[in-house]
Amino acid sequence: MKPHKNLNAWIKSFEFVKDIYLVTERFPTEEKFGLISQMRRSAISVPVNIAEGAARKSNKEFIQFLHISLGSLTELDTLILLSKELGFLESTDCEILIDKLETIGKIIFGLIKSLDAKS
Repeated sequence: MKPHKNLNAWIKSFEFVKDIYLVTERFPTEEKFGLISQMRRSAISVPVNIAEGAARKSNKEFIQFLHISLGSLTELDTLILLSKELGFLESTDCEILIDKLETIGKIIFGLIKSLDAKS
C-alpha cells in the first residue's frame, strides 16, 4: 500500500531530513525563521514528493514529483553552502551533507531514467 517506503530514494532522503534537523539545531536562534526553516522545508520536500509521486497512477506523474524533489535538493545545496559561508556549518559537516545530497540526487535521477524507459 505504501510503495515509496521500498524506494532507496525515499529511504535515503528520509534519513537526510533527520541529518538536516540535527545540524540546524546548532544554528543561531535568530535563524529560526530564516535558514533553519528554509533548510528543513527543503529537506522535507524531498521524501514527501517522492512519496506523493509514488502514489500517483502514472509514471509521468511520478516523474514530475521526482523532478520537484530534485529541485528541492538543488535549493538545499545552495542553503548548505550559504550556511558554511556564514559560519553556521563546519567544513566537514558541509562536505558530509553535500556528499549525501549528491548521492540522493543520483538515486532520484536513476529512478527518473528507469521510469522514463518504462513509459
